[in-house]
Amino acid sequence: MEKLISDFSSGLFIWQTLVFVVLIFLLRKFAWKPILNSVESREEGIKKALEQAEEAKKEMASLKSSNEALLNQAREERDIMLKEARDVKDKLIADAKTTANVEAEKIIAAAKESIHHEKMAAITELKNEVATLSIQIAEKILKEELASADKQKAIIDNVVNEINLN
Repeated sequence: MEKLISDFSSGLFIWQTLVFVVLIFLLRKFAWKPILNSVESREEGIKKALEQAEEAKKEMASLKSSNEALLNQAREERDIMLKEARDVKDKLIADAKTTANVEAEKIIAAAKESIHHEKMAAITELKNEVATLSIQIAEKILKEELASADKQKAIIDNVVNEINLN
């Protein structure tokens, strides 16, 4: 029996080896290549994904620097616009002050002119009043002086002597 077991064991070993070789051949032909192809394609996909991630990272860095440049440019434009707005405001204020000063000077000049005219009118009216009063006073004085005939004759003689002397 030992011989039988030993013959059976050796036959079994040969059959097992043969089945193992056939199995490896079949696996290599039908399963190994598709598995390797699948692993290789997956490895290739991972490489591509890593490359795309690296490109995306570079693109993000580029976009970030581009955004920074745009922000800086926008800040500069904002500062320029604010400066221009301040300049326009200052110019408007200066123009308004100048216009106000010119208008004030015109009003003051008109007021001075009006005061001068009123003063001249008052002086003229005062002169007229003084002249009227002077005439009235002279008239009263002359009436009193000329009331007597002797005084009239003396005044006429004085006027005639003055006319002859000139």
